[in-house]
Amino acid sequence: MKIVRFYTTKGEIEAELYSEDAPATVENFIQLVEDGFFDGLLFFQYVHDTFVKTGCPNNDGTGGPGYFIKSELNGIQQMHDIGVLSMCNAGINTSGSQFIICLDRNNVEHLDGNQTCFGKIRNKSIDEIYLIRRFDRIKSAEIDEIDDTVDPDAVEV
Repeated sequence: MKIVRFYTTKGEIEAELYSEDAPATVENFIQLVEDGFFDGLLFFQYVHDTFVKTGCPNNDGTGGPGYFIKSELNGIQQMHDIGVLSMCNAGINTSGSQFIICLDRNNVEHLDGNQTCFGKIRNKSIDEIYLIRRFDRIKSAEIDEIDDTVDPDAVEV
């Protein structure tokens, strides 16, 4: 399973990526991470009990990578819920780099079918997403691949 690790001013946040459900979106996101696109960017918007938003090179919601990607809205994981990473857009097929991390299902369910869900925060990082506020920063991000068949809490004998 592919994961992203964000090193933020509020700690490390780890999310699994929906490589099978939103392959083109994940591929775009991975390329941006590997290019260092998110390094140093602000969480430029925080809406209480709704979401935190980042991914704008201008740190104000007006910028992107200079291109758009197609929306992927029909997969089984296309439901906005707590901890979901979702690509922002100005309409279908206009996503690029800006994304939100959802903080509450009730306040983001209207995004189902409108924005591509491309990952979800792993349980060990869930508390950190509730610490993020406007002007906190992504110091750096990295992509990793982990074996999700191995129980990380299992004791080796």
